[in-house]
Amino acid sequence: MATHIRRRELIAALGGLPVVWPLVARAQHPGKLPTIGFLGTTDPSIMRPWITAFVERLRDLGWIEDRTIAIAYRWAEGHPERYAEIAAEFVRLNVNVIVTTGPAAPQAKKATSVIPIVLALSGDPVGAGLVASLAQPGGNITGLSMQWPDAAGKRLELLREVVPSFRRLAIMVNVGFPDAVLDASEAQAAAQSLGLEIATLEIRRAGDIVPAFESLKDHADALYVTADALLNANRIRINTLALGARLPTMHAFRESVEAGGLMSYGPNRASCSGAPPSWLTGFCAGRSPAISRSSSRLSLIWS
Repeated sequence: MATHIRRRELIAALGGLPVVWPLVARAQHPGKLPTIGFLGTTDPSIMRPWITAFVERLRDLGWIEDRTIAIAYRWAEGHPERYAEIAAEFVRLNVNVIVTTGPAAPQAKKATSVIPIVLALSGDPVGAGLVASLAQPGGNITGLSMQWPDAAGKRLELLREVVPSFRRLAIMVNVGFPDAVLDASEAQAAAQSLGLEIATLEIRRAGDIVPAFESLKDHADALYVTADALLNANRIRINTLALGARLPTMHAFRESVEAGGLMSYGPNRASCSGAPPSWLTGFCAGRSPAISRSSSRLSLIWS
């Protein structure tokens, strides 16, 4: 019983979530530490605050990195083609749990139906086809859904407070990532309600970014950048080009402002990894697997 509870605590610590995951008994070599496979979709600098809080939360629960647990970090650095490669590596390593974010979840799901997958950060896992529902996801995926009402509308409202004269909005979106497409759609609806002209810049790879800016040709007054691993990994390039085009930018994460963007409004990544201890009581109570919807708990940052 003690071992089973510890496994539950481990899964809880990964996302700081009030969920239970019935871990399949997995063979461990004698002396081998339980291993978390962390599939980072972007680069380490973007996720550093989350990783720091994540490791601290593990320590609070008695899981000390390199002493009682091992963490195998792999970074795709904004290259979606690497997701499947890294997921397959974790399957070969026979890790106990795979932790990742929304963009890489489909490839992780394809790689294994046995190893539990924890979504540390995800937008709409139901809409993306990752789980059947938030309450009963089914399969081997659980985690945190970062959904909050009218985020796009709030971002445009804040942008207009700072740049009240803008009338033409460019929206940059990685069309290969469903959550980003949804964000772009909501931004378009919010912009239309404000009477703004809209230009959508569709990105599929890093090489599309420069041509996207060239296509604007002074036909935009501000740039809305959707949240996505590909665009996050290229945030310095995007902000440099936007500065050259004299376009104020709105982002979802503070790291993009630190890389030269004008402003951001979105989730505090660190707050998504270190939940209060009371959240963990559901593990011993036998609560069913679920996706935790974070809209009521999410700490938002305007920077």
